[in-house]
Amino acid sequence: METFPIPAPAFTGDSRSVSAGNAFEWLRRGWLTFMLNPGAWIAMTIIVFVIYFGLSIVPLLGQLAANLLTPLLVAGLLAACRKAENGQTLEIPDLFAGFKTNSGELAVLGLLYMAGMLVIVAFVALLGGGSVAGGMMLGRPAGFGIAFGGMMLALLLSALLSIPLVMAMWFAPALVLFNNMQPVPALKASFNACLKNLLPFLIYGVITLVLSFFAALPLGLGFLVLAPVLAGSLHASYRDIFIAA
Repeated sequence: METFPIPAPAFTGDSRSVSAGNAFEWLRRGWLTFMLNPGAWIAMTIIVFVIYFGLSIVPLLGQLAANLLTPLLVAGLLAACRKAENGQTLEIPDLFAGFKTNSGELAVLGLLYMAGMLVIVAFVALLGGGSVAGGMMLGRPAGFGIAFGGMMLALLLSALLSIPLVMAMWFAPALVLFNNMQPVPALKASFNACLKNLLPFLIYGVITLVLSFFAALPLGLGFLVLAPVLAGSLHASYRDIFIAA
C-alpha cells in the first residue's frame, strides 16, 4: 500500500541541453545577483583573494591546499547566491557554508581535482621536459628551436588536458552542496552536462576571457566585481541546466 505523502524521487544528476544564447542570460543573472548586495559580495571576494594570496606564499603545500579548498569556497559562494536570490541578507560567514554542509564530500572533490592536476602536470612535464632536454643537448639554433617548440607543445597540451577536468568540476560543488550527490557521481554529472552544452559554454568562455581582460586593466580591481558576477552566473547555469531538467 502506498504511503502519503509520496517522497520525491532521488536526484540522479539528469541535465538538459540549452540554447547557445543562454550563456548571455547566465551572465546577466550573475550581474543581477551581484547587484542585490554588492558590498557583501566585494567583501567576500576580498577574503577569497586574501586566502589564495596567503596560500600562494607557501611553496608547494600552499598550491595543494588551494586546490583542496577551492570546492569548499565555491560551495560557499553558491550558497550565498541562493540566499541572495531568495531575498535574504548576505553575511560574510555565508562564504564558509561549504565547511558546514557536506564538507567531507566537497573536500574529496578538492582531492580529486588536485590529483587530476598533478597527473596533467606530470604528463606535460615528462613530454615537454624531454623535448627541452633534447633540444638543449644539440646546442645549435635548431636545437633551441626544438626546445622552444617542446615548451609550446607542453603548454598547449596542458590547456587541452585541463578542459575535461574543468568540465567535471564545473557543477560538481553545486551538485554536492545542493543535491547531496557523492563526489564521483557529481563529477560525472557535471562532465555530461557540459558535454551536452558545448556551444553555450564556448560562448560563455569567450565572453569571460574578454571580461577578464578588461577587469585586469585597473590593477586587477575589476575582479572584485567580475568574480562574484561569475559566481552568480555559475549558479544560474546550474539552475538552468539541472533544476529545469
